[in-house]
Amino acid sequence: MNIKILVVLIAALLLFGVGYLFYKNVVIAAGCSIFSLFTISIYNRVTRERNERLLADQFRYVLYSLSSLLAAGRSVEVAFRLAENDLRTLYATSSHLVMPELVRINGKVSNGGTIERALYEFGERTNQGDIKNFAEVFSICKRSGGDLIEVVRKTVNMIAEKMEIEQEIKVITAQKTFEAKVMALVPIAIVALLAFTSPDYMEPLYTGMGRVIMTFALILFLLCYYWISSITRIRL
Repeated sequence: MNIKILVVLIAALLLFGVGYLFYKNVVIAAGCSIFSLFTISIYNRVTRERNERLLADQFRYVLYSLSSLLAAGRSVEVAFRLAENDLRTLYATSSHLVMPELVRINGKVSNGGTIERALYEFGERTNQGDIKNFAEVFSICKRSGGDLIEVVRKTVNMIAEKMEIEQEIKVITAQKTFEAKVMALVPIAIVALLAFTSPDYMEPLYTGMGRVIMTFALILFLLCYYWISSITRIRL
């Protein structure tokens, strides 16, 4: 089964459960489950961010390889071809995000294109700031005869430091993020507890103005969860 379909189905079941818990009406609960379609965009965003981190990590190893090859006296074009061979043995096929880009770059150079243009297009395709900056500085250095080895080394250090800072932030905020998300789910847990243990006490909330109150409470819960998710997503 497609992973996106599975995510939507799980979200639909959860939303149906929440809708039924707040309204005790199958039709309204089914209507709530329709919002599970929005999880596709959330899934795409999470996948994109994960791939961006993975690509940045793989690009760092490309630069490590380029740095050593350039220091050994290889030309830029040859260094990129050899870096492609080095990376083939480093990553499993399923995690190859940078390999298709290296193949594309080397293919363009083999067909008479320039390495500068190929790197520029690489940066545009991935929309990664680090890759775009490297492509720009690399192009300037190659045209002006600058120190390419130093440029590569500085880019490696910059990406490594950025990833290290991101990891430190994750470690520092992990506990608070978990606590915040648990606290955000407490209202649903309380409603569920009261609905199952004291149904007579909750009955007025499922009729007339009670449903308006439950709708208002559900909206507040969703806004609170969205706010918590937003402030705990720290990107450099």
